[in-house]
Amino acid sequence: MVNYNDEIVKEDLKDLYNLKLDYNILKNKSILITGANSMIATYLSYYFMYLNDNANTNIKLYLLSRDDEKLQKKFVNNLNRNDIVSISQDVTKKINIEEKLDYIIHMASSASPKIILEDPISIIEANILGTLNILNLARKNNSEVIFTSTREIYGKMNDNINKISEDDMGVLNCFDQRACYPESKRLAETILVNYNYQYGIDFKNLRIAHVFGPGMNIKNDGRVMSDFICDVVNNRDIVLKSKGDAKRAFCYITDAISGILHVMLKGTKNQSYNISNETEEISISDLANLIASISSENNIKVKYELNSDQRGYTKFKRVALDTTKLESLGWKPKVKLKDGIIKTVNSYKNEL
Repeated sequence: MVNYNDEIVKEDLKDLYNLKLDYNILKNKSILITGANSMIATYLSYYFMYLNDNANTNIKLYLLSRDDEKLQKKFVNNLNRNDIVSISQDVTKKINIEEKLDYIIHMASSASPKIILEDPISIIEANILGTLNILNLARKNNSEVIFTSTREIYGKMNDNINKISEDDMGVLNCFDQRACYPESKRLAETILVNYNYQYGIDFKNLRIAHVFGPGMNIKNDGRVMSDFICDVVNNRDIVLKSKGDAKRAFCYITDAISGILHVMLKGTKNQSYNISNETEEISISDLANLIASISSENNIKVKYELNSDQRGYTKFKRVALDTTKLESLGWKPKVKLKDGIIKTVNSYKNEL
């Protein structure tokens, strides 16, 4: 399991630091991060630790997770640091933190097709009850809320739209098996807007698409990038359950973290921002072959076992996200798809 002292993580954190963002706004601030075991939340926590170690930001981190054992493994001995407080609880329960919180970054949720099929209510609870809990905590502290939403809230778009801006909105089918995820994220966004209207709680909303990197869950997750990398790491052939014609665009973890930081430091309050790397759209079949080729020494093959059961997966035709708004803050993706995959695969090989 990757951790703060992992060489690939260190390299990524150094690359982020080279962005030369102005972190004065974060000096001496307290930040609560929910879902701290998730890939993006963990990497973001590492980076705040890195800023404390290298830029004297003196950020106080509160890491909330319902799996304390996993948190201990991801942060090894670092939970003993003076700048970290670990909180073991479910975000759906009332959060009692007496200290002042300047920011609350709500990342506790799951988009795994496996969880969507086996425990969809937990996803709804994290997005609805969890959001209500962190907003009530924000009212107490007058904290700014950073919410990680998803590109899936846009739903099925009209055929005349070829790039989705933050002001666009399509149709969701609430009876679809996967709807528990985007529908609850949509409602969470509505809750944010109304807490701002009724109580004056400021927020920034991040609609994030297809992030991957070291620390992602590759065991029985159900998403293509996770499953393909799991196959390669375990020297198995990659098996596609469809023809692989559907297309995706994947964003390496540091580009996603960079996007979050640009919005957090420079974005306009009470608005939404798309975070996605749209520079290398790729079909699922081509992605499988690319990942297989990276471990060519193991002679991994791509096979097809067509399976009509697509429950838990989005059925909408992909439409690119418009990241113009994020780019206006100075953000741009830097990590090529192949380079990001190599880093990710190597991070798991290091664990074997």
